[in-house]
Amino acid sequence: MSQKRQRFNETFKREAAKYVQEQTKSLGQIAEELNIHPETLRQWVAKYRDFENEPVNHGEALRQQSQVIDEQKREIDDLKEEIAILKKAMHIFSKERN
Repeated sequence: MSQKRQRFNETFKREAAKYVQEQTKSLGQIAEELNIHPETLRQWVAKYRDFENEPVNHGEALRQQSQVIDEQKREIDDLKEEIAILKKAMHIFSKERN
């Protein structure tokens, strides 16, 4: 016999999507925990996603932040080098000529 299809109300779907966003577990782990098919849960998250509840340690967000930090570090290093060159030039040009 086939299993009877489960029906979930709107509130449950929203809360499940919110729960996924607040957790550091994978979507598959949470789907198993809630006894829901992972694809169903993925659709709910896509539909009810609330960016205010995004965890800070979300993998993609961390990768993007890491890239920004790396770019900023390179820019800082370049600027420090430019400042050092300008200081040397200023020192050379400010010497009194005899």
